[in-house]
Amino acid sequence: MNGKWTLVTPEMYLRALGETLQMLGVSLVIGSILGVILGAILALTRRGGVLQNTPVNVVLGTVVNLIRSLPFIILLVAILPFTRLLVGTSIGVWAAIVPLTVMISPYIGRLVENSLLEVPAGVVEAARSMGASPLQIFWRFLLPEARGSLILAITIATVGLIDATAMAGIVGAGGLGDLAMSYGYQRYDGVAMIVTCLMLIVLVQGIQAIGSTLARRFRRR
Repeated sequence: MNGKWTLVTPEMYLRALGETLQMLGVSLVIGSILGVILGAILALTRRGGVLQNTPVNVVLGTVVNLIRSLPFIILLVAILPFTRLLVGTSIGVWAAIVPLTVMISPYIGRLVENSLLEVPAGVVEAARSMGASPLQIFWRFLLPEARGSLILAITIATVGLIDATAMAGIVGAGGLGDLAMSYGYQRYDGVAMIVTCLMLIVLVQGIQAIGSTLARRFRRR
């Protein structure tokens, strides 16, 4: 696809796709782990929860809401010192993974909280009547009952994360967003812009299809 019509070679598209998948994969794995922990604490410590603790719930909920209220670009710039401290640089794929993880963790946390709250109260009461501990209630009852909803929640978060990786490319993090900005916009390469947009669309559609299929398969009836 090089030549007079475009400045971007197929190898450049593949490298950009690899960078996007790297940002997506690492931040999603770490963000999902942190998000599940956050969501579990929020759900269990709410009023009437298994581990009701209003101060913890209010403080944690406030922190989650504060992070979620910041647009990603502002968050990315605001935590640059933390990013440099953690990975030693503020440019490139690994520098983008830090703010991506910080952004997606509370988002997943709220989705996980909502999924857990959808579990019928009777399930928790039955677990309590059998003498299950709070950890057992969460691990053996709430998670299995909510797994279909949780898969959909992670799918939604993944799609949002793809949008953020493209945005991170604007500030030199690499990936498809950086390719679209550097060549499609700044160098007026229309082909590069169209191809990167199509690649992102295909990626989003593929992830949504996989997530929806898994959710249907694992949803408890």
